[in-house]
Amino acid sequence: MASHTRRMLLELDDRWTDEKIEGSTSVRRFKDSIHDYLPFGPTICAIIDTPQFQRLRNIKQLGTSYYVWPGASHNRFEHCLGVAYLAQTLAIHLKESQPSLGITQRDVQCVTIAGLCHDLGHGPWSHVWDSMFIPSILPEKKWCHEDASRLMFDALLEENELYLAPEDAAFVKALIMGDMSMTMKPEKPYLFQIVANKKNGLDVDKFDYIARDSHAIDQKSNLSLTRLIYSSRVIDDEICYDIKDALQIFELCHTRMSLHKRIYTHKTAKAIEYMIVDALTKAEPVMHIARRLEDPKEYLYLTDYIQIEIEASKDPRLAEAQAILHRVRVRDLYSSVDFKVFPWHCKSKLKEVFTPESVVNGFKRLYQQSKQRDASAELKELFKDVGEDDATALGPEHVIIDLTAMHHGMQDSNPLDFVKFYSKHNPNKGIPANPDDVSVTLPSAFGEVKLRVYTRESRFFGLVQLGYREVLRNFQIPSPPRSRELTEPLEEDETGALDLPLELEPEPVDPLTPPAETPSASSSFGPLGSKRGRAGGPFGRAVSMGMGALGTRPRAPVGRSKSAMVDRAGAAVVRAVDNQFTTVAPTFKPRSPTRTTKGVKRGREEEGAGGEAEGSGVVRAETAATVVVSGGGGGTDGEKGREGELDLDLDHDFEGGGKDLEDRGRKRSKLGV
Repeated sequence: MASHTRRMLLELDDRWTDEKIEGSTSVRRFKDSIHDYLPFGPTICAIIDTPQFQRLRNIKQLGTSYYVWPGASHNRFEHCLGVAYLAQTLAIHLKESQPSLGITQRDVQCVTIAGLCHDLGHGPWSHVWDSMFIPSILPEKKWCHEDASRLMFDALLEENELYLAPEDAAFVKALIMGDMSMTMKPEKPYLFQIVANKKNGLDVDKFDYIARDSHAIDQKSNLSLTRLIYSSRVIDDEICYDIKDALQIFELCHTRMSLHKRIYTHKTAKAIEYMIVDALTKAEPVMHIARRLEDPKEYLYLTDYIQIEIEASKDPRLAEAQAILHRVRVRDLYSSVDFKVFPWHCKSKLKEVFTPESVVNGFKRLYQQSKQRDASAELKELFKDVGEDDATALGPEHVIIDLTAMHHGMQDSNPLDFVKFYSKHNPNKGIPANPDDVSVTLPSAFGEVKLRVYTRESRFFGLVQLGYREVLRNFQIPSPPRSRELTEPLEEDETGALDLPLELEPEPVDPLTPPAETPSASSSFGPLGSKRGRAGGPFGRAVSMGMGALGTRPRAPVGRSKSAMVDRAGAAVVRAVDNQFTTVAPTFKPRSPTRTTKGVKRGREEEGAGGEAEGSGVVRAETAATVVVSGGGGGTDGEKGREGELDLDLDHDFEGGGKDLEDRGRKRSKLGV
């Protein structure tokens, strides 16, 4: 049989962990920027030294965020090494600190292998592949990178002559998925909470990527992963933590939310993601990229280098894909037109209402109204400079609606609700913590949905914003789930103003600045089990925290937010309002400062070569238009334009004389030059 020629994977380690062994051993130590030296025995090294695992060197951990943070150049390779190390450390800690658990070396090895191989199946640019490209190309296929990890793990064993008993291989793959039902025999339940914890999200995968990604973007962290690992203890087949580390655990979850808000979903990184997906979609009929996920031999070479493969091709059928990737290279990106943040429970409604078609229809409706005789002067003024060609050409293909759900690890619930704690006085009793056992200043909401609108062509920027805001104007924030309404009745304060349930507020609590308000008497906590949200834990959700939800700070007569309105009869009528920081004119067309400067230079060259500055005049007008709309504020359009013009125009050598020189003088006088 073929198995006789293979290496018995779990037997390679033999006794390398035996303390009685003296002198040199077969342990290899990998230097890591996060965990220092990572010691692995022959079993783990045999997996590392395979083409399937080495492939991860060519897949960026943060995908397109590398285009925004040049330091975020780390790959899935080092992340998987870190997860394997933490998984091994945690398993050994539990084995040694609680011998009664009966953890064997085989358990430690399988958990470590699962940590090492959990991301074997990631495709190009990490989550761009499995969460964006594959769903767009194969919408009927239920697939995730963990599925590919199992596929690649089988290929790794087969093609590298490594033998793992069927029950052990099934155990490793079940650990990767966090699914006990996939095993061939009963296994210890708590081991499934180490690599992929489906119970509360606290696992070594999260421990490593939060620390590693924070380090890559030079964000200082106060997290102590070692403390959390050595704080862990198995009680009733569940990994529990010392109550002293509750805030450390929440800090971990809070950092996760912060990374998602600032790094993973950065507007530029998301724009490049959509450009890459568009390029791959254009290349799919020629290169059949999506088909490669079914064949491990082809998937082995499917990495971030697919971009270079497309760019280097001489096939004329790839011209459109190459043009999009060229735009990424020269930073001519899709434009972020507008954004707004909504409560978590709005996800399905937002997906239904905000579509490229609805945005385009909203604009066309407004445009047609502006052409009517009885149109208001304000509407006519708004559209007076909008060209009919652009208004007619705008279509759904020019609009992208991005909906991103962000949370602390357990969707819209407090992650601490799902963790059990022990104390030094009761080390064998794991129970949930009450709110006042931890803090009453935690956030009042734990999840939110960000809606961002992009346009593929910058000439449609202002038009797309008009269409989006027309849809937004008619959008009503749906009421929260009924269970929330029952636990959070509308109340009046001493001023007679109705206080809205927190999930009705369109403006989210910024996780970087958690509210720290004193709970009012009406929000005090009763005995354990009272005033819990639908999450069922003692923290519940917004209502169970109490801070700010029923506080006594002054508010406007219609509630705390301009975005929220309440019917005095008691029914909540909540409408979203425009983002006041992103408003531009309909004719606004964003331009990169570098590309604008080049345009001015070309205009001067044309002017010096042949006479009248017709080309230069066009460039000047476009530059001025860009600056006018970015001036913001009140006043007339002319006033905003003059006050908004900055050094870019002052540095130009105006050769037209006359009015240009007078304008230049006015600008300098306004700026105090």
